[in-house]
Amino acid sequence: MNAAGVLYRCKVMHRRPGAPRYRFVYRSFYLLLDIDAIDTACAASPLISRNRFNLLSFHDADHGAHEKGSNLREWIEALLDTHGVALAGGRVQLLAMPRMLGYGFHPISVFYCEHADGGLRAIVVEVHNTFGEHHFYVLHEYGAPMVWREARNKAKQFHVSPFFDRSGQYRFHFTQPADTFGVGIRLYDESGDGLRITTTLTGEQRVLNSREILRAVITMPLMTFKVTAAIHWQALKIWLRGGLFHRKPDPQRPNIS
Repeated sequence: MNAAGVLYRCKVMHRRPGAPRYRFVYRSFYLLLDIDAIDTACAASPLISRNRFNLLSFHDADHGAHEKGSNLREWIEALLDTHGVALAGGRVQLLAMPRMLGYGFHPISVFYCEHADGGLRAIVVEVHNTFGEHHFYVLHEYGAPMVWREARNKAKQFHVSPFFDRSGQYRFHFTQPADTFGVGIRLYDESGDGLRITTTLTGEQRVLNSREILRAVITMPLMTFKVTAAIHWQALKIWLRGGLFHRKPDPQRPNIS
């Protein structure tokens, strides 16, 4: 496998146990990229590019500081420094959905941040909503090593679904990306006992090359467009089943928790 980047064929599952109950699953694919070797990863195929139009593309401005010309390494190190986390030049991998034919929507992206000794020091979860807003949940142990699979709790600070208000507690679970990976997110009520929704993202690793890119695009055509359409379609079905609608509140500042 290319150490600079790989492709994952994924499944996303959402399940709501309370009324109105629903569960749906859709397929997608993600890239896992070493943020210091994105050009090397994209050089593996003429079908993928960095910061320019292609069948698939990765744009730095879709993540981190969200500014054209921003440097992901500088941004993540500055962010972690404010939380007392130093990587000493360690590897940072970004799990993200690519743009397809220039269009991209990134419901969730994950930065896996390692120290130079190879140990996990932080995980930064970047969440986008359909209103063009984004928020970062920074998970860490103040510079101490983190344990994979250990549950991490964070208060909900960002409006995502119109059928949930901005209260509650997230519980995050992660497995180390290898041949497979997993991200699990559960939203509980303020007490921490009542489960509101479960979301999982799981994937199987593939080589990042032209053959696997074409296979992914053919089996999941217009994926990024369909993800956006699916979000609105599922929201309509929930509303028709009697889901309580919550208006979007003003975004919180800063957008980091």
